[in-house]
Amino acid sequence: MSLTKKILIALVLGVITGISLSFAPSDIFSMVDQYALNPVGQLFLNLIMMLVVPIVFVSIVLGAAGLSDPVKLGKIGVQTITFYLVTTAVALTIGVGMGYLLEPGAGGNFNIGDNEYEEQTPPPVMETLINIIPENPIEAMSSGDMLQIIAFAIFIGVALAVLGDKTKRIHHLFEEANGILLYLVNLVMKTAPYGAFALIASALGDAGLDALGSMAMYMLAVILGLVLHGAITYSLAIWGLGKGNPLTFYKGFFPAMSVAFSTSSSSATLPVSMRMAQEKLGVKKSISSFVQPLGATINMDGTGIMQAVATVFISQVYAIDLGLTDIIMVILTATLASIGTAGVPGVGLVMLAMVLNQVGLPTEGIALIIGVDRLLDMLRTSLNITGDATCAYIISEREKRIDKETTYTE
Repeated sequence: MSLTKKILIALVLGVITGISLSFAPSDIFSMVDQYALNPVGQLFLNLIMMLVVPIVFVSIVLGAAGLSDPVKLGKIGVQTITFYLVTTAVALTIGVGMGYLLEPGAGGNFNIGDNEYEEQTPPPVMETLINIIPENPIEAMSSGDMLQIIAFAIFIGVALAVLGDKTKRIHHLFEEANGILLYLVNLVMKTAPYGAFALIASALGDAGLDALGSMAMYMLAVILGLVLHGAITYSLAIWGLGKGNPLTFYKGFFPAMSVAFSTSSSSATLPVSMRMAQEKLGVKKSISSFVQPLGATINMDGTGIMQAVATVFISQVYAIDLGLTDIIMVILTATLASIGTAGVPGVGLVMLAMVLNQVGLPTEGIALIIGVDRLLDMLRTSLNITGDATCAYIISEREKRIDKETTYTE
């Protein structure tokens, strides 16, 4: 049986088990979760997280060294960030549309009297940009600061490319390290079905059907937005810009999407998503190694859809009308905040608080959506990493066409 089939079966069994446990007495669920589901799920997460920092660092060094020309690296960087910003703006527009079409906060019986949410203040954008360059690269690696790790790795990769033969032994050492890490990723992926089952069963059992019922329309609006963005925006990009078949793309990338669904972490899924992009989708390693780690840090289309729907939802619950200017501000603020708040823990809710403040909505409304946010986080993480892979695929295919044209001309 293929890994994809095993993961699909694990997802279905996890959903069934989680729903069944939500009907059980709370002490039974607590015992099953504490001694079975949580340990298995946490072990799987730890196995993946163990590989994230080394594989990001090594792969970006090789990617930057493989591009050889710093100017080319800069061009790819501009293309990548442009793609991420444009698709995030499109995602937010879809989210706002879903919010007004389905009106999830209108007519519902929501208790807003006792809502409390402790707002976190993100660092200023300029501070985030300055902090991209690490004072201590080792500390950045130990703390898992992705932007700093990416920046340091790019410097090392460019140096290897410029020095060429003088550093070929170190370049070879990085290639061997990459081989070891890819072997470990394949090894860890054998445990993915068990981890996916445990994480999903735990999340559904903990949420309970009562929370799901009261927020059903809000969840439907977010899910529809996520599906539309994946089925239309990314599919059109793959077909129009990448000259590829969207169905083939999604089939090859599905194992990474399922791991993202179960872990709810773009960073944790990174080793798997890079492997799928390179091996199943034919993305050049030098492109995948740069574009996908950067996307795992700053590209949050799924999160953007959630923020847009949540903003409209909270405005409806509190009966505060948003004008056209407010809606434009929501889209602009959330698009720019996706880069400015990169690497902040709980970045989705931090960005949502920023957006709500921008348009004068109470941040206490965030407390309404926290109960179901963990489940929606699973879906939007799958969309986030799909956007990263889509960007890598499009740029890689474009580079392949340029290489062919250059070879043909010569």
